[in-house]
Amino acid sequence: MKAIILEDYGLPHNLKIGEVAKPVPKDNEVMVRVHSASINDFDWGLIRGKPFVIRLFFGLRKPSVSIPGIDVSGKIEEVGSKVNSFRIGDKIYCDLSECGSGGFAEYVCIPEKILSKKPPSVSFNDASALPHAGVLALQGLLKKGKVKSGQSILINGAGGGVGTLGIQMLKSYEVKVTGVDSDDKLDMMKSHGFDSVMDYKKVDFTATGEKYDLILDNKSNRSVFKYARSLKKNGTYISVGGSMVRLFEIALIGSLISLFTSKKLSVLFLEPNKGLDQIFDMVEKGQIKPVVDGPYEFDKIPKLLQYFGEGKHLGKIVVEINK
Repeated sequence: MKAIILEDYGLPHNLKIGEVAKPVPKDNEVMVRVHSASINDFDWGLIRGKPFVIRLFFGLRKPSVSIPGIDVSGKIEEVGSKVNSFRIGDKIYCDLSECGSGGFAEYVCIPEKILSKKPPSVSFNDASALPHAGVLALQGLLKKGKVKSGQSILINGAGGGVGTLGIQMLKSYEVKVTGVDSDDKLDMMKSHGFDSVMDYKKVDFTATGEKYDLILDNKSNRSVFKYARSLKKNGTYISVGGSMVRLFEIALIGSLISLFTSKKLSVLFLEPNKGLDQIFDMVEKGQIKPVVDGPYEFDKIPKLLQYFGEGKHLGKIVVEINK
């Protein structure tokens, strides 16, 4: 089968497109013919081996994962002997990050426990854009953030998958939402419901004097003290990604600020796939629909990863592996 092969850490142009053996499912796994996959920050970090903490989990000098890609949708072609809830022909989607990777290939074997059946009304392309970013938005805004009507909310890095899905999840609440990203994404963000938008190159939202009840941060590139000053009394700041130095700072110093003030600052530790059933319901009710950049062809994946790393994409980058 064809696959994107990761041999060494580095830039995306070092990835190879080649032929590898088709995987064989274990007793508790299914083999999926991948229709679509989407690109995430997880993939970008794994390929480069940055931040360094990635190497602690996936190999210090060489990656233990040979095929990247965590968000997939597709059809089951083979089931292991101990699989009970799925059958050949079932259409599924999921985030592979809790069991490894391997989505940038024609076939992948996936443990039964992390699978979800694809909503019938959703295309394979849209389904592949939902698991990782959708669950981050759900857990960050609704679960950990505990959104309430009347709040003022800011999403930093709002033009990607988490932000574009998050704003749609917030539409059922009477909240005012500000989105921060680059200038070329602002019109798209407005069209999807952001009440106000900022170009991060022109405006530092932590320096405007505006305060928020909830901040969801995909970038985490400023001092924890600046974030604390941007919160209202009893406000909440949640980081879902960004600089590892800043993430450690938020986790350590943020916990102290939370201990001695009414403001809560923390890092979200994603529980992959937890909440996909709720996302399924939202999709079926027409409450959310991913913003898809693409679909692109399989052999474009290395260039698309670089495109992702440069932050030029709108919503989620989706690739069709098998049509």
